[in-house]
Amino acid sequence: MNVCLCIKNMTSCNGNVYKDKPPHWPPAQQAEQAAHQPNANMMGKIVFYEDKNFGGRHHECMSDCADLHSMFNRCQSIRVVSGMFMIYERPNFMGHQHFLRKGEYSDYMRMMGMNECVKSCRMIPMHRGNFKMRLYDRSDMGGQMMELDDDCPNCMDRFRMSDFNSCNVMDGHWLMYDQANYRGRHYYLRPGQYRRYNDWGGMSSKIGSIRRIMDL
Repeated sequence: MNVCLCIKNMTSCNGNVYKDKPPHWPPAQQAEQAAHQPNANMMGKIVFYEDKNFGGRHHECMSDCADLHSMFNRCQSIRVVSGMFMIYERPNFMGHQHFLRKGEYSDYMRMMGMNECVKSCRMIPMHRGNFKMRLYDRSDMGGQMMELDDDCPNCMDRFRMSDFNSCNVMDGHWLMYDQANYRGRHYYLRPGQYRRYNDWGGMSSKIGSIRRIMDL
């Protein structure tokens, strides 16, 4: 069994590296340090299995992994123990994308139409704040702008247009779909600027629907 996330060192605020164990902090400093450490309950965990129905060798991942190919040769079932993930058919978070939430996918190839090779995955962090994104009909955030802060099941009905060539995700994490009512191919967008539709992995500028990725 392989595990993606390995913590070998701990670095203090002053730059010292502790290879074996962290130094002893007074209670006040311990509390401050704990406030900046990730809560285990907030971390995601996904397990990839070589065979259907969770058989064969398996590989656990608790963070983004840009190249899973070296970890296993095939993947025919997946279990999301906690959190939410995007899986990709190519390394470096490219190719077809699929959104997975907590649950068991005993034969995900049949369910999602992917081949045996999941090449990369990205953990979607929890977001409890506001959601906001701006959509543009031209590249490089140019042309007409539409703002969105909630789910949109049909872009054509809402904006009277469905072709968007760039966007600026200001708050929250989102899924874009190439068809209305959250159907078809979908793409994960996290905060940042997407100057062209292929920056989010789109095959064209057509967007049918958009929804927020909420805390599940």
